[in-house]
Amino acid sequence: MSTENKTEQATPRRRQKARQKGQIARSRELPSALAALGAVLFLGWQMSGSVAGWRTLMAQSLDLSVSSDLGFDAPLLTWTEWAVVRWAGPALLLAWAVSVAASVAQGGLVFAGNSLVPDVQHLNPATRLRQLFSISSIANLLKSLVPAAAIVYFSVAVLQRDLSQLASASHRGGLSLLGLLASRIFEIAWKSGLAMLAWAGIDYLLQREKLERDLRMSKQEIRDEVKETEGNPFVKARIRRLQRQVRRKRMLEAVPQATVVVTNPQEFAVALQYTAEMGAPMVIAKGRNLLAREIKRRALWHAIPLVENPPLAHALYRMVEIGQSIPAKLYAVVAEILAVIYRAQAAEARKHA
Repeated sequence: MSTENKTEQATPRRRQKARQKGQIARSRELPSALAALGAVLFLGWQMSGSVAGWRTLMAQSLDLSVSSDLGFDAPLLTWTEWAVVRWAGPALLLAWAVSVAASVAQGGLVFAGNSLVPDVQHLNPATRLRQLFSISSIANLLKSLVPAAAIVYFSVAVLQRDLSQLASASHRGGLSLLGLLASRIFEIAWKSGLAMLAWAGIDYLLQREKLERDLRMSKQEIRDEVKETEGNPFVKARIRRLQRQVRRKRMLEAVPQATVVVTNPQEFAVALQYTAEMGAPMVIAKGRNLLAREIKRRALWHAIPLVENPPLAHALYRMVEIGQSIPAKLYAVVAEILAVIYRAQAAEARKHA
């Protein structure tokens, strides 16, 4: 389907399906930019303490070289490894933690099992060549050139600004020159890190916008999704109609067990059943208009008494559902009707005795 027809925002179900496939707004540059900037700031913060530590290591190494031979069993290698770990370990750990946190913050923890399924197209050289020379590959290349250009710009700018100071520092001694170089390298690093972070933020916004465009739906797709989730309205209407027919059939089959049918007389008909085991009379069938006439017809066919009482018929139809007992405030009226019916049935039985 043409993307020009996809003008509607994605539904929550569409977004959930896309998330299950791993389609989320995520910038690969953002975690790396945050990790690099965090590591640079951390190394700059501990730089003063690191200088003292490296100076101590250098002094111990010189003393060891004077007092003994530097062989494979000398502790110099262990000292150096421990110094590197102590200096770079925390920075690397911080960079890893920041990178993981940034990745999770962009889209949460997502496990897309579909991406693990082998795809033969990934091994097709023609497909790989098309991807290599596609617009997306060119865009990714340009995106990688932007941070590189920022690093080059800041490096050139700092060197041009402090070139005379660097030249004069070489005459003041190596320690002064090293300190000046370290401070300028740190300046270039944190400025480049900020530039990379700003570019990564822009890239994340672009990824979100691209994802929104890709997830857009047409009106027909939304209608199809509604049919999938809630069912076809025509099918649902037919199911409801069939359910009503089944309930009506069962209700009419229960009319022969009624004790009396209270009528309006034309609009309503309510069939009541009462036995000695019941606490109160129960409504077993009710209807109006055509259904009321069918209830009365079946009642006459099975010799069920019909009693015209419009107020009672209306009250029973409105207040009591099928299978429920009548409310207590109608006991007296219904009891009078049942008493009349029982006396008439007793008199009829004596007449035929």
